[in-house]
Amino acid sequence: MLVQLVRPLVRTQVQMLAQAQSASGKLVGMVSQWLGYLGIHAEVTQLQTTGNRIQVSLCVGKPEQCTEAEWQKILDNLNQDVDTTPTADALTYTAMPPAHQSKVQRLLASILHASGQDPLADWPALRPRLVAMGMEESMLTGIHSALKVPMPMELLVEQLEPEVAAFVLSKAIHIALLDQQISRAEDTALKALLNAVDSGANREAVA
Repeated sequence: MLVQLVRPLVRTQVQMLAQAQSASGKLVGMVSQWLGYLGIHAEVTQLQTTGNRIQVSLCVGKPEQCTEAEWQKILDNLNQDVDTTPTADALTYTAMPPAHQSKVQRLLASILHASGQDPLADWPALRPRLVAMGMEESMLTGIHSALKVPMPMELLVEQLEPEVAAFVLSKAIHIALLDQQISRAEDTALKALLNAVDSGANREAVA
């Protein structure tokens, strides 16, 4: 389980950084190392504090999970795109068609069941924590209904649209970490979602 393996190491490095008198060089190395866990080769080109934040500039190389053709396409797209204004996430729950919203509800319900607890019995305490994650009222209502008729994750991810899988994955990780640990069932479910993102993207690339 990646989170459980990496977090203790990151915690140790944070403690070392807090005790170091010359922290800049150590932090530069740590940022590159942390991104390296994700297979991303990055070099810090600038580092400075801004208020209570640390501003970092990076030079990023081709990730390990990216082919040469994909990387070149990304570079070409960036070179052609002159608009560098940050854009909001293209996919939101309210903008999804009802069929996709239903999939989101059932997938998140499956993640909640994977925790090993009884999410229906725990709903009064669980609901405020889901609200804190930014979940809309209609999504919560749908998840609560889906909890009553659980479906296996392996069925839910079949032919799942990659953008829906990615949307669910980001929220599923937060749900799985509500108790500060990831169970074996949650780990399996998260990997199924990640595979759905990858396989869906590959289907689109072939098409």
